[in-house]
Amino acid sequence: MGEFFVNVWDVVVSFLQYAVSIAPRLFEGLKLTAGMTVCSLFLGIIIGLISCLFSISRMKVLNAISGVYLSVIRGTPLMVQAVFIYFGLTGALDIRIQPFPAAVIVLMLNAGAYLSEIFRSGINAVNKGQMEAARSLGLPHGVAMRKVILPQAIRIVIPSVTNQFIITLKDTSILSTIGVGELMRQSNLIVSSNFRGFETYAIVAFWYYILVIILTKLFQILERRLAN
Repeated sequence: MGEFFVNVWDVVVSFLQYAVSIAPRLFEGLKLTAGMTVCSLFLGIIIGLISCLFSISRMKVLNAISGVYLSVIRGTPLMVQAVFIYFGLTGALDIRIQPFPAAVIVLMLNAGAYLSEIFRSGINAVNKGQMEAARSLGLPHGVAMRKVILPQAIRIVIPSVTNQFIITLKDTSILSTIGVGELMRQSNLIVSSNFRGFETYAIVAFWYYILVIILTKLFQILERRLAN
């Protein structure tokens, strides 16, 4: 029994030593993963809000633009979108784009489509009497939407936005297919050099898990503050 525990201890120590040895390379990928997530979500919120306003607009042209955008993005896999933009679109237009901005564009468009529906559901959840009351006070529709409806809708959609943030964070792993040196690609490069796939991917999964926990806690704090 004593020998068994000694062997287990040796395995644990070896695993921890390996985790420490590859941490610098994984950290480089982590920085790109975090950068892609933050940039794409910031831009995705803007795109999603615009698409949402288009979808609830009384102008049929704007409705159609939003409808086509949502249909295309939600109806195609993220990997296909990434390959199309990075290889197909750039080849057709004869332009060169680096993997990182290409990845941000893909994630921005993808997140924006889902955030658009999240925002629309949040606006629809606000009591219609709020808009009527704002208009009766003489506020223009745009001002009433910006100062009365949207602040209430934002508080409603915080949990859904949190889920989308986490989804986008995990979606960054797919973009290793276009050469972005994020966390997943760094782990693939490590495995290709030492063939220690089990340990490497276990460590990467743990890193992703910790990131998700941190983001969830931060959004919970934000949600509590907005509720007060």
